[in-house]
Amino acid sequence: MSCNTIGLGLVGFGTVGSGVWETLQRNGALISNRAKGTIQPEVKKIAVRDLKKQRDTKAPAELFTTDWQAVVSDPSVDIVVELIGGTTTAYDIVAAALKAKKPVVTGNKALLAERGESLFALSKEMDTPIHFEASIAGAIPIVKAIQDSYVGNEINSMVGIINGTSNYILERMFDAGLGYDEALQEAKDLGYAEADPTLDVNGWDAAHKAILLATLAYGFTIDPKKVYVRGIERVRRTDIDFATKLGYIMKLLCIVRSNADGSIELRTQPSFIPKQHILSNVNGVFNAVALHADAAGDALFYGRGAGQGPTASAVVADIIETCYATQESAGNRGFLPYKDSGEVVDINETETPYYVRFQVTDRPGVIAEIAQILADAGIGISGTNSPIDPNNPDAEFVQLVFLLHTCPFGQLRETLAKIEALECVTERPTVFRIENI
Repeated sequence: MSCNTIGLGLVGFGTVGSGVWETLQRNGALISNRAKGTIQPEVKKIAVRDLKKQRDTKAPAELFTTDWQAVVSDPSVDIVVELIGGTTTAYDIVAAALKAKKPVVTGNKALLAERGESLFALSKEMDTPIHFEASIAGAIPIVKAIQDSYVGNEINSMVGIINGTSNYILERMFDAGLGYDEALQEAKDLGYAEADPTLDVNGWDAAHKAILLATLAYGFTIDPKKVYVRGIERVRRTDIDFATKLGYIMKLLCIVRSNADGSIELRTQPSFIPKQHILSNVNGVFNAVALHADAAGDALFYGRGAGQGPTASAVVADIIETCYATQESAGNRGFLPYKDSGEVVDINETETPYYVRFQVTDRPGVIAEIAQILADAGIGISGTNSPIDPNNPDAEFVQLVFLLHTCPFGQLRETLAKIEALECVTERPTVFRIENI
């Protein structure tokens, strides 16, 4: 069989884009050999914002342009690879490529989570695929696993640690005794956190990935407004110390779970998990997804969730799959939702045990006041603790921790609003779920 060159158009040549170029240059012969010489991807054009920017990765100057439309419309470009991020210009690029019937490879989780409904509809209309393995957990092949390996399974649940920055920060708070601000600054200094780490620490980077996982597993697009998301910004040393005493680790978890009625639970928040659970050993910037399916049972997907190499690896894998698809007449091989709609469970109806921390005035009777309100609401207490700050034993305010039995989150919210109104409570309570996974 003769080799068929497949033209690639890269839109974006930053960390990931340059990593894709380097991977293709380094392993081009390997890719061709594994394809038995039938395909050879080749970059034909590269769109960037600034032609004069100095880049460590060198590519021929004649490939570069500042006009992404020239990339999409170039007849030598068969596949468009969107790597600029964001949800505005990136949307225009992907939509234009699909309308031109050119398959798209992207790692843009925010784009697909927030505007995927219209892009997937366009993909279906044009019978042209969108591939997005790199958008979830870097080099971990979770998208292909759900699409292919688990195609004959009902997926009951997926519990993921899929943001490396938050995972690193929490680990350093546990292992090195750092405060939140110190751990965040260390993550920035090491290049694990962006200059603006907002989407990492507020939970939305992970939540975008969880939305895509749920869409893959359950077949309908999901409105991000229906998804409950909390980040790690309110985690304090007191919470870390108490978790340690109780035999827990704290992780930013994405919970995706199906119910018997067809609805799904979908939420992202920092949670306590037992130290003996396998996910408690996912450290640093690594990611993991624990999946349970009805036929296959339990599986764990683990690996590097970010960085130039891992993300470029996932992009290149999608490029090669798309190259194969151009040789066949199998139609749209990329992901498409297969249901018109589905239900996401209201967060107030979800149930777990809870850890709740109050800042209160240091006077007699405070515990009894709070306990009475919890009892009146029918919420059981499994333990209380008021750790003393050894550096300030005579403080006017103290931290008071309650461990609460399983109850609906909405019931807890209503009850905490009453407690927060007490004169002795000086700040909004901090709540973390205790997950039994």
